[in-house]
Amino acid sequence: MRSRTSHDFSPTGVAPAPDTSKPSIDNMDITTAPEPVIKKEPPPCVSRLTPEERQRAEKKLVRKIDIRLLPVLVIMYILNYLDRNNIAAARLAGLPQDLNLHGSQYQTCISILFVGYLLMQIPSNLLLTKLGKPAIYLPIAMILWGTISTLTAAVQNFSGLVAVRFFLGFVEAAYFPGCLYFLSAWYTRQELGFRTAALYSGSLISGAFSGLIAAGITENMDYVKGLRAWRWLFIIEGAITIAVAVLSMFVLPNFPRTTSWLSEEEKQLAAWRLEEDIGEDDKIESEQRPFLHGAKLAFADIKTWLLMLQILTLVSSASVTNFFPTVVQTLHYTNIQTLLLTAPPYVLAVVTTFGNAWHADRTGERYFHITLPLYISVAAFIIAAATTSTGPRYLAMMLMPPSFYASYVVALGWISNVIPRPAEKRAAALAGINAVGDASSIYSSFMYPDGDFPRFGEFPFSFNSSSCNERKLRNSIDLHPRCDGAEIRSCEVE
Repeated sequence: MRSRTSHDFSPTGVAPAPDTSKPSIDNMDITTAPEPVIKKEPPPCVSRLTPEERQRAEKKLVRKIDIRLLPVLVIMYILNYLDRNNIAAARLAGLPQDLNLHGSQYQTCISILFVGYLLMQIPSNLLLTKLGKPAIYLPIAMILWGTISTLTAAVQNFSGLVAVRFFLGFVEAAYFPGCLYFLSAWYTRQELGFRTAALYSGSLISGAFSGLIAAGITENMDYVKGLRAWRWLFIIEGAITIAVAVLSMFVLPNFPRTTSWLSEEEKQLAAWRLEEDIGEDDKIESEQRPFLHGAKLAFADIKTWLLMLQILTLVSSASVTNFFPTVVQTLHYTNIQTLLLTAPPYVLAVVTTFGNAWHADRTGERYFHITLPLYISVAAFIIAAATTSTGPRYLAMMLMPPSFYASYVVALGWISNVIPRPAEKRAAALAGINAVGDASSIYSSFMYPDGDFPRFGEFPFSFNSSSCNERKLRNSIDLHPRCDGAEIRSCEVE
């Protein structure tokens, strides 16, 4: 396979006539094909290894990266998701009554977060690739959102809550798409599915334990120091976030070439195996590239738009997770019992998500690992819409988070498989696709009006429609040419 530069290829695959003038990245047409370059040879420390020795060295390297990288990112994401969604538990603890919310004002407070989240994701990821310091950038973002989350305890009315939620989403936007890009700079495409699942398990663990934490605070801290329990919920969880953010600055690495806990041989192997996987060195000479260069490349690629629509329909299907305590409350248990009942579906989701992602990476197959869980989701939502009996309804709720998340994490990992290079294009695509997906949360928040309790009639049918559209889009992406040129290997891991 011949290696090419990072610019897009022409639709016909034919390069334009050579230009004798010196090319400039600023004015280069991203639709033309550059001259192919000679494939680089591996560094000496890699080339002298036998296949068996290299396999052992890579296995040891990946294990070392997993241990140093994944636990920190997962803990940070647990708190990211906790600070975003603790408003659902606060609702059961009296927040709407204390702030005199009425009509659809609570739904507005939910959806406004995603407006800020949508606006900041692409600029944040472009800034991250420009700075090249995720070990500093991500913890600083975490300190900011922890501070804003803590300040939620001080709001006194609807306007204050809307303002806090908007800025919380604006700052939190840096983390998840930034982590997706960060992981793609450390792992090969065949390894990304399971690591994406590991990262996303943070949201599932958060969903499992947020109800338990909220139940403890609601039960024991109401009116302590004169504050309602929901205010203590924001104070305690926000303070924990800030503390973890400070500690993470001393633990997180940047990129393989600049990591102090890798030996020189390990650095070269880590960089080379990524270059070998995607056909290009992932190192970015950011000073030579315009800030919006990656965004231009990403949005000129039709695969980006197809993936946006796919993730949009998937996230639309999962809007129930933003209101899960309220949905579980339709079983007519007490508030404390409701919060406790939200945990088991997320525990099951952790297991199924890891299992589905592990099998997808092992087999190299993506299509059925994305679509089959959605059929289970369709069945779950039909059951939820058809009956108000406690047993069948809770069974449906047990299946909702596991089936959605099992599909979603494989789809997220697949983005870096389809758009692997150049790095700034991948970063912009990951942020843009994730942002458009989260945009669905702006309107889906209004599918759960109080007047529809206990059936919430709109969301099962909206979910089923979104699931069908997702499968159609997945077929379109699967049939579309997935590579930037004939010489580049299939973006599906074989």
